[in-house]
Amino acid sequence: MRTFVRVAESGSFSAVARDLGVGQPTVTRHVSELEDALGVAVFSRTTRSISLTEEGRRYYARATEILRLVEQAGQEIEDARTGASGKVRISCSAFFGVMHLSRLIFAFQDRYPDIRVDFVLTDERSDLIRDGVDIAIQIGPQPDSELRLRPLGEAHQILVAAPAYLARRGTPRSPEDLSAHDVIRRTSVAKSHELTLIDEQGAARVATFSPRLRVDHGLAAREALLAGRGVSPVPRWLVDDLLRDGSLEVVLPEYRCAPVPLNLLVVPERAEIARVRLLRDFLVEQITDVPGVEPRP
Repeated sequence: MRTFVRVAESGSFSAVARDLGVGQPTVTRHVSELEDALGVAVFSRTTRSISLTEEGRRYYARATEILRLVEQAGQEIEDARTGASGKVRISCSAFFGVMHLSRLIFAFQDRYPDIRVDFVLTDERSDLIRDGVDIAIQIGPQPDSELRLRPLGEAHQILVAAPAYLARRGTPRSPEDLSAHDVIRRTSVAKSHELTLIDEQGAARVATFSPRLRVDHGLAAREALLAGRGVSPVPRWLVDDLLRDGSLEVVLPEYRCAPVPLNLLVVPERAEIARVRLLRDFLVEQITDVPGVEPRP
C-alpha cells in the first residue's frame, strides 16, 4: 500500500525505487501483487507515463487515510514512551514565516530540544493532508474545511509610505485624497483595489483607487514602499522595523484599517499527538509577540 501511494504521488516506478533503496522490479512486483489482490488495475501504463485508473483513484483516497491512521497509532505509542519528541511539520506563508514565525520555532525547539520541526514556507494554500503537514498558519478568511481551526489573533494593518514619496507627492489628509496618489496593490490580497478606513468615531469610509503597481508578494510590496513607489496598506508586522528606523511613515494615522484574521489549522487526526499539541499551544501563547498581532475580540 505504501509503495502504491508513493508511485501514485510521484508518477514514477524508478523514482520510488530510488527513494526506497530497492530495485525497480521490487516496486513493480508490489504494485502487481496489489492489483492481483484487488482484482483490478490501479494504474494505466504507457511507454512514457503512468496514471491512476478510476479504481486506483478511489483506492488511493482510502489508502492515504489508512496509512495516516497507522502512522498516528505508532506515534501515539512513541509519545507515551518518549514524551516530547519526534517530528512536526508546519507550513506558513514565506514572508510571515521568515520575518516572524521562524524565531518562534527556534524558541520552541529551545524549550523542547527533542522535537524536530520541518518548516515549510509556501505562498500557496497548503493541502495539509496531501502534503503531510500537521499545522498551518494562514492569514485571511478561511474556507470551510474539515480541518480544526484555532484563531490566533488579528493582524492589524496600517497605511504607510516613504518620507521621500510624501515629500514629492504630498501627504494625504483624507481617504478621498488617496485617489490622487500612487497606491501599491497586493494582488494576493482579496479586494486590494479598495480600502476600508475606520475613523475615531467608528465610521467606515471606503477609498477606491487604480494602482500603478501590482505585486503578488508582501516582500515586493515592502521593497516598493522603500523605493518610494507609493502608498500601501500593509500588516504592521511586515514593516514594523522600517517604521522604527524612520524608513516609512504612517499615513492617515487617525484612521485604522480593518484587521486580518490569523488562524492556526491542524489536521484533526493529529491534533492530540503530544508534539503537535505542544507546538500548537506554544504558538497560541507566543504569537501576540509579533508586532501588530493582537488577540481576537
